Amino acid sequence: MSVHDDLSSVQRSLDELARAVTRLERQLGPGGLEVRRVRTDADHLRESVALLRAAAPDAPRRPDLVPIPDTPYDGSLWTDSDDEGLGARDRRAP
Repeated sequence: MSVHDDLSSVQRSLDELARAVTRLERQLGPGGLEVRRVRTDADHLRESVALLRAAAPDAPRRPDLVPIPDTPYDGSLWTDSDDEGLGARDRRAP
């Protein structure tokens, strides 16, 4: 799952929690300290998920690709280079 999918799942769960807390408030009355604490905690969770959603990246960034040409390289690039494992061109290999 992506971060966006996980945050959407958490948001749906928090929406269901808010509905359940509303039902509890109707049954128990809104005046109780415990119900107010549960309502406040649920609201804090919703705010935290909103902050996470704002900070989450939209999509993973791909690294910038460097194009490699199909044309042969200019031979002058290797004019004074050593052949790997053979040493310099004007000297004998060990």
